Amino acid sequence: MGLYESVRAVTTASGDGPVDWDAVARAAKESTDPGSIDLDDEERAGYATDVRDARDRVREVGAVSFDLPETVEIQNRYHWIDANIGTFERVMAPLEEQVVVFPGAARVVNTGSMALALGFLGNNVLGQYDPLLLADGDGHALYFVHPNIERVADELGVSFDRFRRWIAFHEVAHAAEFGAAPWLSAELESALQSAIDAVGDGRIDRASLSELDTTMTAVEGYAELVMDRAFDDEYADLREKVEARRRGRGPVAQLVRRLLGLGMKRRQYERGKAFFDGVADARDVAFASRVWEAPENLPTDAELDDPLRWVGRIEG
Repeated sequence: MGLYESVRAVTTASGDGPVDWDAVARAAKESTDPGSIDLDDEERAGYATDVRDARDRVREVGAVSFDLPETVEIQNRYHWIDANIGTFERVMAPLEEQVVVFPGAARVVNTGSMALALGFLGNNVLGQYDPLLLADGDGHALYFVHPNIERVADELGVSFDRFRRWIAFHEVAHAAEFGAAPWLSAELESALQSAIDAVGDGRIDRASLSELDTTMTAVEGYAELVMDRAFDDEYADLREKVEARRRGRGPVAQLVRRLLGLGMKRRQYERGKAFFDGVADARDVAFASRVWEAPENLPTDAELDDPLRWVGRIEG
């Protein structure tokens, strides 16, 4: 790992496109310690048990039918970068035909920006349910970045086993959403593709961006609801410590998070959680799960701030 090699990978970016993805992978890894996944049998069994238990509890509490992804991986940070660089490349692909005045210089800037994003995320992502948007085929995956979970548990002063289990419940809740709603991936892909195509044409498709924001707010909010209500232990201290950690980030980390749009993601968590808490308190978690029965059951932007309005519409 070395800053010099990371910078060198970026400044020697080559190829015909605006981003040298091989250089992105090299630069992101050079700026990141991969961490260890040298786990013993008991530790690996702990992950497997947490995932199975989370599946069973989410099925019961949420009254949803879903299966776990075939791919469930314990990863180090390099593995996570490799798994996600394809997603970044697929999202950027429609923009690669745009004409730039200084293609070489733009390539270096774009490559550096993507490497910064992947390196930062690789150091901070704890778990990920990956619906593999815009990819060929129907495969989904579930990842746990073990070195990050281990580090953050230590930073928060909480039991690693308990913290790992909490993360597993959150990611399995996402698997429940996409498993219960086979149409959800296509819904997100359609809005994402429209937004990307508009940018490629020099436009901003505000309708598609709004649809994406509303849908992702529902996705994140439901996962928060189910994570909290299905988790089989007290969790208030975990949530409080995680929130305190987010607030206490240094200025550089806060800047990078803003540039990556992670502040918007946090807003989606908070707004979505408030919506689904309101629905579940008025009815129950099973009723909240009706959001995944059909695309038209997704809340509108206005309904996100008025859960009872959504409840009334669904009850008809």
